[in-house]
This record gives sequence, structure tokens and C-alpha cells, in this order.
Amino acid sequence: MKVAVTGATGFVGSRLVERLQAEGHTVTVLTRNADKGRKVFPTIAFPNVEVVAYTPSQSGEWQTAIAGCDGVVNLAGEPIAESRWTLSRKQAILDSRKIVTQKIIEAISKADSKPTVLVNASAIGYYGDSETEIFDETSPPVAADFLSQVCQAWETEAQKVEEAGVRLVILRIGIVLGMGGAISRMLLPFQLYAGGPIGSGRQWFSWIHREDLVSLILKALTDSNLQGVFNATAPNPVRMNELCQALGKVMNRPSWLPVPDFVIETLLGDGAQVVLKGQKVLPKRTQSIGFQYQYPEVSQALKEIVGQ
Repeated sequence: MKVAVTGATGFVGSRLVERLQAEGHTVTVLTRNADKGRKVFPTIAFPNVEVVAYTPSQSGEWQTAIAGCDGVVNLAGEPIAESRWTLSRKQAILDSRKIVTQKIIEAISKADSKPTVLVNASAIGYYGDSETEIFDETSPPVAADFLSQVCQAWETEAQKVEEAGVRLVILRIGIVLGMGGAISRMLLPFQLYAGGPIGSGRQWFSWIHREDLVSLILKALTDSNLQGVFNATAPNPVRMNELCQALGKVMNRPSWLPVPDFVIETLLGDGAQVVLKGQKVLPKRTQSIGFQYQYPEVSQALKEIVGQ
């Protein structure tokens, strides 16, 4: 296949490009920073990767790169939990998902030779936060908080690609575990014997190992029977205190020292809800298609990531 990827230089996208090339596919990387893209994917190591500069909020010549592709994977989006949610930051989080998706679909619609599939990211924030509810792909949102509104707007834009006769797969992605992701930020406190749950420890942590997420994206690209929404989460979500206990055990470190809510709220403001709240999300539809997880249990995932 020939596949166009946005968000390709990120934590998930970079591994996806590696796997696509390893499986013999050709990749068009759409990136705002072409120099960075070429450093991440040097020609000598990635001969089947073409880097195309784009301005994701604007129509332009870059859109012609979509024509002739067999599939598109849209992973673009500003990071959510790395800074306080000012009004401008919230607008950037929304626009980087909604407008980019609009422009990708505009390019698909204009193409003489259209892709057959769009794999579009979304997030489990779609469902809202809850300590008691259990969510699967059929569940409606239980809250109208900011992240849920972003995900709903994101998915609404993605659904418009079906008007062009293109198969759509939406992946509602949980917290992605892998070295360099969320877990890497938790390692230092544990290494200093100061690790522990964030907040109450009771919040649900619905996660997926990066390798399983990439495998699911590849399946969505290549299996023409897949269409609609799939939860990209492992089948065994845990509460925050369970995650920290498992991480402490893998690292042979204590895991009892909690990080109080007010510390996270001081650093991130409204953005603290990403780590202080959560939801229990089950991948029922994902399992129903026979998807095989390499890391179904969080202890397995942590052992692979930490390397112990």
C-alpha cells in the first residue's frame, strides 16, 4: 500500500511509519516541519518514506500528496496534558483536530484517485469521566466536558469522508504506554523511591501498549471489513493505584507515596483532569473482530517498557 500519515513524527506515528516500511508499504509523511521529518526519517534508513511539508489548517499544494494513496492515517493533534488550558490553548487543541481533519477530507474528496480508507484518531475522552460507568463502543457520552466536546467534533468531521465513498475507521485511543509516552514521566519518581498514585488512585486508567495500537491501525488499514468506531484500549483497564503498584513491582520500588490533586492542578489547571479523572473503557468491538493483543495485561506491558 501507499499510506499518508499525519502526526507521523509523534510517539505513535513514528512507530507506525517504522512498521509500515518494515511490512513493505510506501509512506507519505505529512508534517509541519519538513526538516524535523527528514531527521526522524532519514532516507538511508527510510527509503520508502517521502516527507511532505504541510500547513494543516490551510488548503494547499500539499493536498495533492493524498491522491494516489491507498489509505490515510490521521493522528494529528496538539498535546492535551502538557500545559494549562488557557482559552487559546483549548482553541488550539480543538482546531488541531477538527480543522486538520477537514483539510484531509477536502484533499480526499478532490483526489482523482481516492484512498479507500481513512483511519482517524479519536480518544476515550469522548465518553466523559466516571468512576462507576463502564463504556464500550456503543456507549454515549455521559458528560459534556471539554475533552468530550473535542472528540465529538473530531469524529463528526471524520464521518464526512463517507460522503466521498471512503471507508472510515475511528479509533478511540486510550492512554498509550511505551518508553517515551506517559509512563516515561512516571519513572523518575519511582527511581527516586518517591513513586505513587496520582490523585485519589481510584480513577480508572484505560490504556494500550503502543505496539498493540500500531497493530490495530495496520489492521484497520488492510482489513476492508472494518468500518466504524473501535476502542483502542487493552481489555483489562486498571485503577491508578493498581497501575502504580504494578510499576513499583516491576521496578522493585515502593509505590505508596501519592501525588496530591492540588500539585497537579497547580501545574496543569483544568488540564489536570486528564490524569486526575478517568473512565473504564472496554474494547468489545475490537475484540469481536478477533484482534489479538500482544500486551493484554498492564504488568506485561510495563515489563516490556521498563525492561526488567
